Amino acid sequence: MIRVGIDEVGRGPLAGPVTACAVALGDWRPAPPLALKDSKKISARRRETLAQQIQAHAVAVGLGWASVEEIDKLNILQATFLAMHRAVQGLVASLDGREPVQLLVDGHLNPATHAQDLNWPWPTKTCVGGDGLVAEISAASIVAKVARDTHMQELDHQYPGYGLASHAGYGTAQHLAALNSLGACPAHRRSFAPVARRVAESTHGL
Repeated sequence: MIRVGIDEVGRGPLAGPVTACAVALGDWRPAPPLALKDSKKISARRRETLAQQIQAHAVAVGLGWASVEEIDKLNILQATFLAMHRAVQGLVASLDGREPVQLLVDGHLNPATHAQDLNWPWPTKTCVGGDGLVAEISAASIVAKVARDTHMQELDHQYPGYGLASHAGYGTAQHLAALNSLGACPAHRRSFAPVARRVAESTHGL
């Protein structure tokens, strides 16, 4: 049975998609001084180096996304499970059915029991703090973070003025100020309170 780690990035931001990654490492580990740990505790440059190595040497990697529209329709939790489902589907497809998988998900909510309207056929265990404890989950967090940051840089070019590349869509003072002055753009999650308030204010002001 192949052990697969799953993690997500982007549940909290006001803008952009939520991104999930599934990684089967096998026996591979990066050579020191590089090490697999929580992506938030690694510099951006080191994350990018590790992400490249993981994608080159891992047994399999799958990325999954849930769009802003899906987040607003489903809610962020169910959209996160959807992104995870897509990541696992991609990984399993690349394995071509060679072996069954055992999934390890960061956090305490198990998609196998909490995901709605999704067929989740894979045996799954949760691991609180797994992004700092389980190499496969750490690797998944790194690849997901780099992929989402790259996407947010693209959105920053598409929707200038919000600073999406610098804060990745999180509700920083800079982002909230831009939201107040510019209004919401198509990359914003209208189901999130700060964005919903700004949209309501602009609508009432018409």
